[in-house]
Formats: sequence, structure tokens, C-alpha cells
Amino acid sequence: MLDFAAIDFETANGCRSSVCSVGVVVVRQGRVVDSFYSLIQPEPNYYSWFCQQVHGLGHEDTDDAEVFPKVWAKIAPRIEGLPLVAHNSPFDEGCLRAVMQVYRMDWPDYRFYCTCRASRRHFGRRLPNHQLHTVAEACGFCLENHHNALADAEACAAIAMKIL
Repeated sequence: MLDFAAIDFETANGCRSSVCSVGVVVVRQGRVVDSFYSLIQPEPNYYSWFCQQVHGLGHEDTDDAEVFPKVWAKIAPRIEGLPLVAHNSPFDEGCLRAVMQVYRMDWPDYRFYCTCRASRRHFGRRLPNHQLHTVAEACGFCLENHHNALADAEACAAIAMKIL
């Protein structure tokens, strides 16, 4: 796969629509050509203790952030016509579908590919698990800021370029 966009969402709580940050890495001809990161005011706008422990974001980070439709208006042109790649893509696709539904946005038939599934096929039992940081390391990428949406999207892009 030479042309794609790797995407990662972090959520504020257990609702898939509660995206509070997004990272996107655009790859064309096998090279990273663009990246984008934004905080997002989540919907519903509350943070669970667990999610805050995972990514470290809270109200102080997103109360002044743009709502999802405004952020997506900056992303959509960057990824137009590209397949989307995510590590554990059912989660990220679910987040995108849920937040688009909340804001009554049309779903543009994005095609998702999953680097976690690809890792299971490619590495099998040679890895202790298929978590993002483990697979990234196996692909030669050092993921230093795990659960930052852009860092995770960069790791996902590196994995996709290696094994997809």
C-alpha cells in the first residue's frame, strides 16, 4: 500500500463519539507527505477518569478547542480518495462513524484497513502481543508518546508501510 492516511482518535469517555483529539498522517508513494493533529471539544463533553489516565487530556485541554465538524473540514481534503489505516481500525472507524452521526454529517464511504489484523497475519506468534507499541517496535519504529493521537498515527503509518 503506497497511498493512504493513517488515523488515530483519542476519546474523552466511553462514548465513541467523544473524540477529544485526532492525528492523521498522509502517505503518498510510500512517503509521509503530510500530518495533522488537533484537539477536539468532545461530544458528550465529559472525561472519564480512565480515559484521562490513558491519554492525559482533560477539560483544560479541550474546552477552547473546535468542535468536530470544524476539525474534520481541515482533515477531509487531506485524505480525499485515500483508504484509511488504523491500529485496531474497528475502534477508530467506530469513533468516526459515531461522531459523524452526532453531528449529522454524511459518511463518505471511507475504506478502513487494520494494522493490528495485518500484524497478526504477518507476525503471528512471533510477537508477545499485537499492541501498537509492540508492533511499531517490531517494524523498527520507536513510539515515544503512546496515546498521543499524532504519535499513534505516525506509528500506524510506519507499520502500514512495512507490512501492508
